[in-house]
Amino acid sequence: MKIGYARVSTQDQKLELQTDALTQHGCEQLFREKKSGKSKERPELEKMISQLRAGDTVVVWKLDRLGRSLRDLIELVSDFKERGVEFVSLQDGINTATPTGRFTFNIFASLAEFEREIIRERTKAGLEAAKARGRKGGRPAGLSESAMEKARTAKVLFDSGTRTVEEIAKILGIGRATCYRYIDYAAGREERQGKKG
Repeated sequence: MKIGYARVSTQDQKLELQTDALTQHGCEQLFREKKSGKSKERPELEKMISQLRAGDTVVVWKLDRLGRSLRDLIELVSDFKERGVEFVSLQDGINTATPTGRFTFNIFASLAEFEREIIRERTKAGLEAAKARGRKGGRPAGLSESAMEKARTAKVLFDSGTRTVEEIAKILGIGRATCYRYIDYAAGREERQGKKG
């Protein structure tokens, strides 16, 4: 089944342009969202995902209608792939059921991974530069037990590569900068303990 997803970011904007194109493409079911791309809550998207079955095809008018960011988009389409669901973006000419479409999307995925690597490298370089100036990440005298638990959790999630720093920070209820410090602190602690052992 072809399933269409349309989204506009304000109540004033109209969905008709998208829904007309999705209907013309043969979508049998449409999900309509009136939410900002930055909004974490997208009930229609969640409802659509919960109803997806292997063999379905999710169709959007443009890529930016589905994902809040490139990373978000990659994660959603990867989830579709795991469920046996294809993805089509009408305006961008992407169809993951075709070799060209898969190739194009793999380029996007590679760019997202490249972006993550750059962020990691910049973070590491920044921490090393701060260390060279005599500054350390985390609290000078160590972390409290609850903070240390969060630091360990943050590092495990970060090392798994399944969550962004922003997502980890939200899960743990801490700021992004604190999350980076916790990850660095936990990594340094593991290294020190490894040397002792």
